[in-house]
Amino acid sequence: MASIVAFPHIVQQALDEFGDLFANEPQRRHFGEYLTGLFVAACKTISGINREFAHTTDPSCLNRFLHHEDWDIQALNRRRLEVLQRDSSLRYTRHGTIAVDDTLIDHDGKCIEDAGWFWDHAEERHKIAHDYLIANYVCSNGKHFPLDFRRFKKRDQCEAEKVPFKDHTKLFHELADWVTEQKIPGTFAMDSYFTNAPILNYLHAKIDAAEGRSRGYVGSLKFNRKLWYRNEEVKVSALAARIDKDSRKPLREGDKQQWYFTCSLRIPDVKHRVRIAMLWKNQEDAQPRIVLVTNRVQWEASRIVRVYRFRWTGTETFHRDGKQQLGMGDCQVRDGEGQTRHMHFVMLAYSLLVRELGQGHASEWACRILTTIGEACRAVMAETLRTTLMWAIDRVMLYAWNKEEVIAGLGLS
Repeated sequence: MASIVAFPHIVQQALDEFGDLFANEPQRRHFGEYLTGLFVAACKTISGINREFAHTTDPSCLNRFLHHEDWDIQALNRRRLEVLQRDSSLRYTRHGTIAVDDTLIDHDGKCIEDAGWFWDHAEERHKIAHDYLIANYVCSNGKHFPLDFRRFKKRDQCEAEKVPFKDHTKLFHELADWVTEQKIPGTFAMDSYFTNAPILNYLHAKIDAAEGRSRGYVGSLKFNRKLWYRNEEVKVSALAARIDKDSRKPLREGDKQQWYFTCSLRIPDVKHRVRIAMLWKNQEDAQPRIVLVTNRVQWEASRIVRVYRFRWTGTETFHRDGKQQLGMGDCQVRDGEGQTRHMHFVMLAYSLLVRELGQGHASEWACRILTTIGEACRAVMAETLRTTLMWAIDRVMLYAWNKEEVIAGLGLS
């Protein structure tokens, strides 16, 4: 929406919580403008955000703030996570899940640093994008928020810049190191792409400070993966074919039921024993719909399934809402530092909204109990529109402005 005359309540609160991280009032103003733009701007680029305000500086000032001015983006991320831990519904616990996955974020040109051609499996086409590996935290109550991320660089670009190439496995290791250094408890969850021996061994070697044992993980296995079962090396698909229907047990969740088989075994090149859980939709199905693996060999099937389900909750919903509601892929600045700061702003905007969801009462500014990120964004937009309308009405009723003066005051002339 155009003609914003004041920051919405959620941004004013963020200024109170994060404002001291910026050196001066112009930086704090740009911080508030950028956050507000991610919530309500129709076009969430720098120029698009700048156009939304009735009175603001030149777009170049906001551009300099994003990728030239000296402020610490890592300090902002640390403060964001500290603020979230003040909310009892968002605190870390040993029952939490650390969901890790990568996502492609579309861009319009290759001039943006680290952008390149990638194959999108979901859309089955090549596209110009950034490839981000993101770690998210999912609380046992289902609330979730992003933790940190790494951006993938292609090998040829690393060679041109003479920097070390880091594949997805190395980037996953870095995120695991960061989570461990931050002493964030919980079980890692990932899809079959990341369920490989180097990652499984690396996670198992990490120590969970809260529990004093190896970090736990739950991942899915490809059907062509090999296993050691009863001193024989077999593929996952071959082992599944051996499990007759009488060996499959029901797994009920509410009114839904599926069938499972679980056992402990070894995986070639994985240095510790694991437990697998095969899941069939129907007892008579020939092929399981998914096969899960964990280093928590004492866990029952229901807990393994629950943790893996949080992988979807923690990754896909943030990827979707970040792109659709908060402009995750809209930033067009060319340098990598600007893109990194933009991503952290999206994570902050998402986290501020998550904190407002599922409250026992409606916030005064929202006028309703919020349940989704999209609904929260619309509530911020409605509050911003109310503020603009009240400003215009006050100028007419209290100061006797005519319509031309009001239009000019809103920057619409």
